[in-house]
Amino acid sequence: MLFAPAVLIALSLPAAAVPAAGPDVPAVSTEVARLLTEASRVTEAYERGRHAAAAQRVSALRLQGELDDKRRHLAVLHGRAGEVARAQYRTGGSLPPAAGLLLADDPEDALRAARMARQAGQAVDRLVRRTDRAERLLEAAVARARTAWRDLEARHARLAAVKRDLEARLERARWRLQAVADRSVAAGSCRGAARLEQPGGARGAVGPERPGGARGAGAPWVAPVSEADGYELSAGFDSTGKYWAHRHTGQDFAVGVGTPVRSIGAGRVHAVSCGGAFGIEVVVRHTNGWYSQYAHLASTAVGPGQPVAAGQWVGQAGTTGNSTGPHLHFEVRLTPHLGSGVDPLPWLREHGVELGGRSRR
Repeated sequence: MLFAPAVLIALSLPAAAVPAAGPDVPAVSTEVARLLTEASRVTEAYERGRHAAAAQRVSALRLQGELDDKRRHLAVLHGRAGEVARAQYRTGGSLPPAAGLLLADDPEDALRAARMARQAGQAVDRLVRRTDRAERLLEAAVARARTAWRDLEARHARLAAVKRDLEARLERARWRLQAVADRSVAAGSCRGAARLEQPGGARGAVGPERPGGARGAGAPWVAPVSEADGYELSAGFDSTGKYWAHRHTGQDFAVGVGTPVRSIGAGRVHAVSCGGAFGIEVVVRHTNGWYSQYAHLASTAVGPGQPVAAGQWVGQAGTTGNSTGPHLHFEVRLTPHLGSGVDPLPWLREHGVELGGRSRR
């Protein structure tokens, strides 16, 4: 899984809207965000290194194949040189030139034959020398390629170890964040908020993204979770099961605790609440009159009445409330109240957002 980069900075909100955070809340949120950023960077480097090592291996094997071919060719040339030498010996090539001419039936034929044999021998010698030089050059190239391959493999192994360590630390930090969220829900109180800075630096800015997100800067609607986070579409709208009193009222996105959750469009935060079946949730009223809900969060990044832009992060995913595992419960509603929801997937498609995550259904 690739991790979306995020930088969390503690944000103080009015006490009437959101009670003050305890000292551990911004710290653990910042730690999760920092590890997400670092894990994203290391994962990208790990993948680049893996591809580079594979490409270098192919190059080294190709050069080794060329060297093997060159060695076989050189062996053939050495054999031909030996044949020329033996032929010269059989035809008197070992005699002094004057003696050869005196003993020959036709001196001109003897001269011609000697010249041709000499030329053939010289040609074979030149080929042998050239091939020998090419073999030495190839041997050096193969040695360099194999050294580069070994170096890349060693770097890849080091990155793999760093990646494993980061993933383990991130997992521990995720569950520390979730523990803080669970305490907040148990107390029925949202314990502060954190501001999520966009990767590009400008708050609320949305840049180009693959399908499942914004279609460029200023895009009016985006997915609630970035495809870069590797989400899966789990329980869908109107699903039935033992976890719901009636039917499922939204679309679930299976993601890790701490994954940034985004406002699907511009608007204003209608409500932030903690406790109940939805755990920590944020409801946004959009400029077109529709509402969106983001539930089971581990933390909030906005406060009631706060304006938000399309793609602005409103919180971090978690598993608070009536939840069996880390995910985002997302709804599109006609009103801010439960029961007014519509199927989010067709609604998003109608507004230009195609989700790219895999479906578990």
